Amino acid sequence: MNIPTVRDAVLLLALAFSVALPAQTAKPPSLTKTDFERAMKDLSNWGRWGATDELGALNLITPEKRREAAKLVREGVAVSLSHDAEKEKAADNPRPFIHEMLSTSATPGAQSHGDSFTIAHHGLAHTHLDALCHFFYDGKMYNGFAREEVTAKGAAKLSVYNVHNGIFTRGILMDIPRLKGVPYLEPGTPIYPEDLDAWEKQAGLRVQPGDVVLIRTGRWARRSEKGPWSGELAGLHMTSARWLKSRDVAVLGSDAAQDVMPSGVEGVRQPIHLLVLVAMGMPILDNSDLEELSKAAQQRKRWDFLITTSPLAVPGATGSALNPIALF
Repeated sequence: MNIPTVRDAVLLLALAFSVALPAQTAKPPSLTKTDFERAMKDLSNWGRWGATDELGALNLITPEKRREAAKLVREGVAVSLSHDAEKEKAADNPRPFIHEMLSTSATPGAQSHGDSFTIAHHGLAHTHLDALCHFFYDGKMYNGFAREEVTAKGAAKLSVYNVHNGIFTRGILMDIPRLKGVPYLEPGTPIYPEDLDAWEKQAGLRVQPGDVVLIRTGRWARRSEKGPWSGELAGLHMTSARWLKSRDVAVLGSDAAQDVMPSGVEGVRQPIHLLVLVAMGMPILDNSDLEELSKAAQQRKRWDFLITTSPLAVPGATGSALNPIALF
């Protein structure tokens, strides 16, 4: 009896997308828009939780899932996954975080100190949650809601307010640079399903329904060493979307913008964003800082933990800055 190898499985996956398997994984295979649109249909969760559902994959975080996640807190050690506010303009931060002091020690007659924040959270600089209304395709958002639901007054459907009760579940760190024996992935490096399988095997765990999956590319470590970078990014190749659906992931996060850039998909810049947000209804945690989490997990040889986070309760918002916390 012939036992299929990992490469055999990858070949079958590549064929499912009508594309030849590349000899090396340094460059994404070229996929067509037809491949992408087929995946949009195949991976769709539209109607899975009812025609009016606005929670999407967050439905997978059940009360029982939360109770099980709480048991993962054994030491009481907390690690923030939020990158420090980037207040300076940079190649990857065209709209910096603005922190304005309204009342200070120099304010005449002041009896307290106060300040204000201005933040354009979407982009590559600030840690934030993408609500399901953030992306649309062919005029439709998740579950078939029309993009016209989003107006100058905000999003009438699928806004971040739907997540205001918070996310509390099992988190999984998938440390791809550690898997490959490098400090960080170089921009443009794709992450394939076989990489995710290999990490599960190395870490000795399996992603389960309702988990938050965090993909470390080492982006912040590289930025600290080599400076801001725009254009190309390491991230998930489109074929990894099917892997996420097969595991019933509730939330996808990374230290960048999830997608490998360039995507390798003809005419589609961010296929992972579209497949995850629009087809699967899976919220996204962009620009999480996973460096301290990587160290804490490696120290313990433990890659699962309780993760909890909440967006600001802003009706109609397309996303929100936040501070996710991992607890061991």
